[in-house]
Amino acid sequence: MDRYSQILQELIKNTGLEGASLVSADGLPISSVLKPGMEEERIAAMSAAILSLGERVSEELAKGTLEQITVKGHDGYVILSGVGTEAVMVVLADNNAKLGLLLMEIKKAQEKLRTLL
Repeated sequence: MDRYSQILQELIKNTGLEGASLVSADGLPISSVLKPGMEEERIAAMSAAILSLGERVSEELAKGTLEQITVKGHDGYVILSGVGTEAVMVVLADNNAKLGLLLMEIKKAQEKLRTLL
């Protein structure tokens, strides 16, 4: 298991996430810890697309540099967070997720991943 996967696995263990993925800014998977049946390449491509749109919205509406995108669906959350300028971390959580704890743990994982990129 590579160092990226170890950090993602630790994040999942600490928060009960359904999965986590580290994706390059251009939509290529770097590392993932996902449940069987989840497609790493598909998650990576969709994440890059939504990140690009989010950055544009944040800039054009004068909200500064994009820090995070949260998508809330009927069955849970998808949270995208930048890891430097080179990558984005995507986490998948169910409706029972404690968002305060989750966001704190995401920030810790971001800092660890940033040092490796």
